Amino acid sequence: MCKYCRAIQKEHFSNPKQCDLKVWWIPQVPGQPFEYPIKTLAEAKKLLDVLAQYDLFQYEHNIKPDYANAGGLQVFEDGEWIDWTNEDGYDIDEVDENGNGIGK
Repeated sequence: MCKYCRAIQKEHFSNPKQCDLKVWWIPQVPGQPFEYPIKTLAEAKKLLDVLAQYDLFQYEHNIKPDYANAGGLQVFEDGEWIDWTNEDGYDIDEVDENGNGIGK
């Protein structure tokens, strides 16, 4: 892990606080997740979209022969990281940048 990544891990994940948010991304399942702290749902949606588009770009330009990616948003609650959902049970893929359900 690079020096910058270690600093991010130490600052944001060594002592998470209630309601902290993080995006996780696995560019090739099964693999280790990349995790990054975020502050808003809009930021989470943007980062997840960029990561997905980056994987697709690599595939379409023969950088990766294939891929099976996965990602999502987690929130720190009651001492553990859990998958985030809004009050109606929608996950990050099913809401707009304000957390309102957009349905599927």
